[in-house]
Amino acid sequence: MAVNLQSRVIDLRRNLLSLGALVEQRVASMVEVVRDGDVDLARKIRAGDIEVDEMQLALEAECMRLLALGSPVASDLRLILTTMRVSNELERIADMCKGISKRVIRLVEAGNYRYPDALVRMAEGALAMLRDVLVAFSNGDIKLCLEIRRADNYIDRLNREVVLWAREWIKSEVDKSEAAIELLSIGQRVERLADIVTAIAEDTVFLVEGRLVRHGAE
Repeated sequence: MAVNLQSRVIDLRRNLLSLGALVEQRVASMVEVVRDGDVDLARKIRAGDIEVDEMQLALEAECMRLLALGSPVASDLRLILTTMRVSNELERIADMCKGISKRVIRLVEAGNYRYPDALVRMAEGALAMLRDVLVAFSNGDIKLCLEIRRADNYIDRLNREVVLWAREWIKSEVDKSEAAIELLSIGQRVERLADIVTAIAEDTVFLVEGRLVRHGAE
């Protein structure tokens, strides 16, 4: 069965950006949860990722159809392959937000939610990276992709500050060790979220230029 490849590829890009916008909303909500300890908002995030999951699965199915029926080559093939990767990465980001929200709920309900300013800056920085990578993908902006990779180093530095803060908390209040470990888990997930955004930036470089820049290669 023949397909109108050009039209379907345009729709594929549009639908991937729609998924990106939805995930961006979830990350923005996650930032509020971390900053404010907003349990009600955290519960909404925790409630599920049905819409994200459905969009990701639909994109994956469409990619498989185009690979099977459209005989794509060159840039169209790169877009299809990139869409499969990026849609999965966006779904993982939504899952990270869900996991972070669960931990904030536990800490707030136990009366143990405290955090260093570095944690909020981490979350805000990860959100800024995601917004930038969606712009970079939409515009094919390679320069912005490489800036996103460097921004990930900033998130890593902030996470080290969170680790040091948590260690001091444990030293001063041994009975809060479990809460401090939960906080460290939140920091690790925010760091991982930023790593996934960086992977999307690298996928975008592949889409635009057909070259691989993973594992530190420029």
